[in-house]
Amino acid sequence: MELYRIILVDDEEEVRKSIIQKIDWKAVGFQVVGDAENGEDALEKVELLDPDVVLTDIRMPYMDGLTLAEKIRQRCPLMKIVIFSGYDDFEYAKRAIKLNVTEYILKPVNVEELTAILKRIKTSLDEEIEQKRDVSRLRENYKKSLPILRDQFLKELVSRPMDRNTVKERMDEYGISLEGAKKWVALAVDIEQEEVEADRKLPLHEEKGLIPISVMQIMEDSLKPRYRHILFNFSGTEKIELAGIVAIDDTNSQTELINVLGDMCKEFQRILNVPVTIGIGHSTQVLENVSVSFQSAVDALGYKAIVGGGNTIYISDVEPVTSDKLIFDSKAESELVTAIKFGPEEKIKEAVQDVTDRMNDAKVHYRQYQAYMLSVSNCIIQLVQQYSLDMGYVFGGTPGSGDPFAVIPQILNKENFGRWLLPVALKINSALDEERDNTTKQTVEKARQYIMDNYQDPDLSVEQICRYLHMSPAYFSTMFKKATGQTYINYLTEVRLNKAVELLNMTDDKTYVIASKVGYQEQNYFSYVFKKKFGVSPTKFRGNK
Repeated sequence: MELYRIILVDDEEEVRKSIIQKIDWKAVGFQVVGDAENGEDALEKVELLDPDVVLTDIRMPYMDGLTLAEKIRQRCPLMKIVIFSGYDDFEYAKRAIKLNVTEYILKPVNVEELTAILKRIKTSLDEEIEQKRDVSRLRENYKKSLPILRDQFLKELVSRPMDRNTVKERMDEYGISLEGAKKWVALAVDIEQEEVEADRKLPLHEEKGLIPISVMQIMEDSLKPRYRHILFNFSGTEKIELAGIVAIDDTNSQTELINVLGDMCKEFQRILNVPVTIGIGHSTQVLENVSVSFQSAVDALGYKAIVGGGNTIYISDVEPVTSDKLIFDSKAESELVTAIKFGPEEKIKEAVQDVTDRMNDAKVHYRQYQAYMLSVSNCIIQLVQQYSLDMGYVFGGTPGSGDPFAVIPQILNKENFGRWLLPVALKINSALDEERDNTTKQTVEKARQYIMDNYQDPDLSVEQICRYLHMSPAYFSTMFKKATGQTYINYLTEVRLNKAVELLNMTDDKTYVIASKVGYQEQNYFSYVFKKKFGVSPTKFRGNK
């Protein structure tokens, strides 16, 4: 196992050196990755070095050990903190307990005592990691999660076409026996609880959450002897509580299934006094494409206002199967837009290929081809407009022309459509990447300006800047360091010290006045930070000029 990382914090250099030299760190499972002489330095090194443990004195200049522990707890709640103190003060110990400090020990600390403490901390860290890796516990949690994972998979299966191997693997994993049928039919179930008359409510209606469970149980009891099937909870955008997939084998028929489902609807009314409408989709001979059947089951429910609810609605009865349909639906649009926005290039090529394959596979009237291509093009134009991109550049015309109608002659040719769509999609992706880079630059520039405007504030913090920028501290810290090559603390310190140099050169202000003007409440700490950067104190720096 890798060594755990530790930082030592004490204002006495001899103490730090003594501890580092006397402990056999490797033997107790640690490596010292840094040390600091005060809390301010330590906080900066915690951000840079990401230690597992911080070992700190309690009495230090500029920021004491308890304040350091409090700030670490705010940023790194799980980090282990050991405080050692020369003061047997109950108030210190009480504050340390509130901060969930791992160990609180009194000075002087001998090698044996500290070694024992480090071994305890290592054991604790090992146990935490082991718990997270505990296979049996993970397996148990996985089993508990299986019903949720199964329902998520089934929702995905009825929402979009899936890879055949993936479907087979998941079916085996979740113990779902549907494969090998002649065809499959999807069901969409609408439980109309709001239609129940108030004066006829049964006790069950007092807890409406139990009604879908009762409906599912009745369906299970009726379907189980006759059909291989799966029922599951469904919470989509449509008003559908339950969904199902039924396998049609040689021993049963789709007509029989419709009759069985019709009888169920009567049972729901009789037993539960709740109208239930079941939408029945077109059958499919490819299980991984059962989403097409489910969508037609949802479409069947849409006819409830015309044919009435509380019964089955078979899509072929209300919307007979005609020729193929070529529709750029919301799923296809979402997949194309996501690929274009986030890439990578391979993903964009796949999404464009899927769009053109749908068109090439369909056998429809040429007007449907045109409608389909216009729908795809409209999606592209909306994306361009949403992000205020240059239409002339995107569509290969004159930059700045901004005429969306100029693309129409290019997109109504079925053979050329794919050749037009791919470069346009890649251009949009490139433009969005550039836009994101510009946004990052603008955000960093706003942060820099905010620091320049507020560096005099001794309480200026990354949280304060993030409230101004409306972003999380973690994301801001990563973005800022990537863009500037410096942490926020380093950058702020540099700004303050550069301003201090200006004031030392251009004014006769006392050192404590300059310290206050550049955001340091304590003159001593200002002098310490200044000397650390420039090698001399502020007074000597001015004298050398």
